[in-house]
Amino acid sequence: MVRELISEEDIKKRLESLAVEISKKCTKNVLVIGLLKGGFVFTADLFRALDKAGMTPGVDFMRLSSYGSSKESSGEVLLSGNVPSDVEGREILVVDDILDSGRSLAYAKSIFVERGASKVMGCVLLDKPARREVDITADFIGFEVDDLFVVGYGIDYDENYRHLPYVGTVE
Repeated sequence: MVRELISEEDIKKRLESLAVEISKKCTKNVLVIGLLKGGFVFTADLFRALDKAGMTPGVDFMRLSSYGSSKESSGEVLLSGNVPSDVEGREILVVDDILDSGRSLAYAKSIFVERGASKVMGCVLLDKPARREVDITADFIGFEVDDLFVVGYGIDYDENYRHLPYVGTVE
């Protein structure tokens, strides 16, 4: 059973305000890099909200994993596939579903800094500060949540629950 934590309506409202915040701090044509798989729904909806906020962002994706089929992070970030290559001199906004240990966002940001991006920022739907193991904060945060195992809105547990239009916790 999944108990709803953040409603579909609350997510939509926060997306609009996040897009306005981002439009004030990023260049109009920022390159949005969505982290797969968990961040794909948030990335798509944020991308459209950025358009409504007057931006013309580019988009690309990168696949990272640290959970597999477990409820606990393995502690190791794995890169699957290619890293977006046209980042030199560009402003990058890395978009992810959850900032918990901090490893995935730190890893992604470091790759783009190493490849010559002019500026690299992070945006997360959910922030779990109680789980932080790496000294990193996101530049833009949708919601802060307690240390619960969450699903929905693209976030899964063993490839289930991604389809839910809200964020919930498995009970």
